[in-house]
Amino acid sequence: MPEILEVTTLRPAPGRTAEDFVAANADINEYLKTRPGFRWRRIVVRDDGMVLDIVAYDSIEHARSGAAGITGEMGGSPVHEAIDHTTVDWRFTTVLQHVEP
Repeated sequence: MPEILEVTTLRPAPGRTAEDFVAANADINEYLKTRPGFRWRRIVVRDDGMVLDIVAYDSIEHARSGAAGITGEMGGSPVHEAIDHTTVDWRFTTVLQHVEP
């Protein structure tokens, strides 16, 4: 079964930190858990302060639907105020290899 990643890079809004961004995602995390095909989510911060938000799904259809819900159904989430929207880069990618321990 394929694994599709929704990969978003962004900077937190001015005056906000990566930790503020994570805290503002509480309702989004609960929403994702209800989405068909949702597998997992990771939020990481690079040394330059950019945040990578990575969400895994089992199909491109489920990934598109989940992403649309975050901007649509969850449009009132506090997470949207925690983002510098001029820095957002958002893409779907297909996993080519996954190595287990």
